[in-house]
Amino acid sequence: MAQVFRRHHNTLARVAVVGGLLAIVGLAVGGSAITRSPWWTKVGEPPDQPVPFSHKHHYEELGIDCRYCHWSVTQSAHAGVPSTEVCMTCHSQIWTNSPLLQPVRDSYNNNTPLVWNKVNNLPDFVYFDHSAHVNKGISCASCHGGIEKMHLTHKSQYFSMQWCLDCHRNPEKNIRPKEEVFNMYYKTPRTQEEMKAMLDKYGIPYDPNNIPRNQLELGKLLVKHYNIHKEQLSDCSICHR
Repeated sequence: MAQVFRRHHNTLARVAVVGGLLAIVGLAVGGSAITRSPWWTKVGEPPDQPVPFSHKHHYEELGIDCRYCHWSVTQSAHAGVPSTEVCMTCHSQIWTNSPLLQPVRDSYNNNTPLVWNKVNNLPDFVYFDHSAHVNKGISCASCHGGIEKMHLTHKSQYFSMQWCLDCHRNPEKNIRPKEEVFNMYYKTPRTQEEMKAMLDKYGIPYDPNNIPRNQLELGKLLVKHYNIHKEQLSDCSICHR
């Protein structure tokens, strides 16, 4: 019986199989890269808001503390956005005729809340508690980046599970004294003398013969001082409830 397929067809079949597998892998890798890219995640892209609020102006130029507007951040899972009444404590006296603030005045006069668009929108299956982080020495800057420099608020990074886990497994890299959590200009002390002065200032106990020399050593001290149990931070139920 004559052969239906010639010998070189075997080679073509192998090439087709290998090519198909490579195409699948390429699509998977490419798709993953696209979904993590700034174009997809909107990193650096400020969403439209009812009022063009500037953190740079309010925090850096005016020196308004984060908690004045985000008053619930130390007590609640949600940092919250300021109510119209909070805005009007200042803007009933200043910039009273600014067209940019007309939505705020309308909101106040009509007793209807401003509708702000979320900048960092986590999936429904992720639980995040702001108070649990700031009360253990994790600064706003750790997640929100240099927000004090932002004229318009935007996402500073993509919150992948790997990104969160890296901090949960190694909190020493980011933790700071709780008193410095809302200080966007905080820098880790550069010398042991500066480190000692800071620890004394905030009443943080330390071994005088083993004063931290860098962020990692300070972080280890603070993890112990704040009773952070690292072994629990990688448990699925911490973020998925």
